[in-house]
Amino acid sequence: MTAATATTLPPLADPGPLVRARWAFSDTMAITRRNLLVWYRVPAYLFFTVIQPVIFVLMFRYVFGGAIHVHGVPGGYVNFLMPGILGQTAAFACFGTAIALAQELQKGVIDRLRSMPMARSAVLTGRLTADTLRMTVTILIVVGVGYAVGFRFQNGAGPAILMVLVAILLGLACCVIAAYTGLAIKDEESVQAFGLIWLFPLTFLSSAFVPISSMPGWLQAFANNQPVTFVINTMRALALGGPIAADLWKSAAWLAGIFIVFLPLAVRAYKRAS
Repeated sequence: MTAATATTLPPLADPGPLVRARWAFSDTMAITRRNLLVWYRVPAYLFFTVIQPVIFVLMFRYVFGGAIHVHGVPGGYVNFLMPGILGQTAAFACFGTAIALAQELQKGVIDRLRSMPMARSAVLTGRLTADTLRMTVTILIVVGVGYAVGFRFQNGAGPAILMVLVAILLGLACCVIAAYTGLAIKDEESVQAFGLIWLFPLTFLSSAFVPISSMPGWLQAFANNQPVTFVINTMRALALGGPIAADLWKSAAWLAGIFIVFLPLAVRAYKRAS
């Protein structure tokens, strides 16, 4: 009787950074598709995502618009309003990011995904990609509603497209913050309440809906020096024309800072989530 000879398998070759990047991209697209299927299976989700900014457009345009006067804005208050509504719409999209991650964490979905042979980054990047697509659709619908109530771009097609891209970048930055808070707080109701605490002051105490000069002096100091104001001023200049350089650079600095600070925090919270 002869003993079986053990065979040693050669070590697997390192797939290399390009192959790993391709696998990570494929996994991200799979998670993105999974997250977007909610729209197909629960159409009410998309409806309620869109209806809130539409209500804001109609309410500010027809309820408050007659009482709020802006000077030197071509087209009147509706043209002043719409960049602010679009910025707010983009920022509020992050509620879905935080709530979805907190829900999946509570239900054990993230633990199951982490146990699968897939890129660790795909859960976060897939969520952010899906929410960015959802946000883009919502923003375009709100632009259409704005046109129906009298809004018009005054500065050409190129700046109009760039304005939409700036709004999407603002929304993505807020989604990164929301990803961190959703994974760190881990409770759906607490995450939603915390989102109201930091989002409402940033959006309403800004240049989004009224000229900052109409606010009390002590409040103007905050409103003039916070990121949402810089981004919305940039969007308004792109839509209507006017000086843009100063607000554009300040917006870029704030958004870059948010990504630099909160992306690592979100990744760290994801690694620690259980």
